[in-house]
Amino acid sequence: MAWSFRRKAQLGGLLLSLLGWVCSCVTTILPQWKTLNLELNEMETWIMGLWEVCVNQEDVAVCKAFESFLSLPQELQVSRILMVASHGLGLLGLLLSGFGSECFQFPRIRWVFKRRLCLLGGTLEASASATTLFPVSWVAYATIQDFWDNSIPEIVPRWEFGDALYLGWAAGIFLALGGLFLIFSACLGKEDVPSLQMAGPTAPPFYAPADESNDSFYLTTRPRNLLI
Repeated sequence: MAWSFRRKAQLGGLLLSLLGWVCSCVTTILPQWKTLNLELNEMETWIMGLWEVCVNQEDVAVCKAFESFLSLPQELQVSRILMVASHGLGLLGLLLSGFGSECFQFPRIRWVFKRRLCLLGGTLEASASATTLFPVSWVAYATIQDFWDNSIPEIVPRWEFGDALYLGWAAGIFLALGGLFLIFSACLGKEDVPSLQMAGPTAPPFYAPADESNDSFYLTTRPRNLLI
């Protein structure tokens, strides 16, 4: 029963981690991190992402990439670095967890080593979750601060949340759940695994000299067990 539950937990962790990793990659590419609607021209919408800014006019989008990384706001600079790091951690965690899971059998890999791989993969997925949630939440916090900034005149349009932020939060949650499932499955015991302490070969009987009586000499057997 423990074997079946552990395998299901590992499979669920792998699927959640894969889903979170894909959503995180899509979040990084999407430009809808921030949206800006102009009251003077309702048909025009500005959107801003990590790599470019776009203007949508009557179903026609015109995008322009940022010319310099240093010219970006601080939250966007850090978000670029952390999101790329999240992709690397998530992919590495998926590979290690896949090799360490019971869903894929590799005869030359022992169970103890597979358990460590699964534990390390789950830890990397949890780290990928943190590096995804932090930049998304920071951009959301900066957007809220700018939206309620009293120093900006009311007639000036304000940036609002884009759809990519919600997708990023979902990706972070999926990665966190996948990492927790993998870590939990690695902490479960394995009842049906053969013990590593295999019974060794039986040692030949040990012969010891018996007490001499009446000038006769003979041997008696003395059992001896080989301990491993």
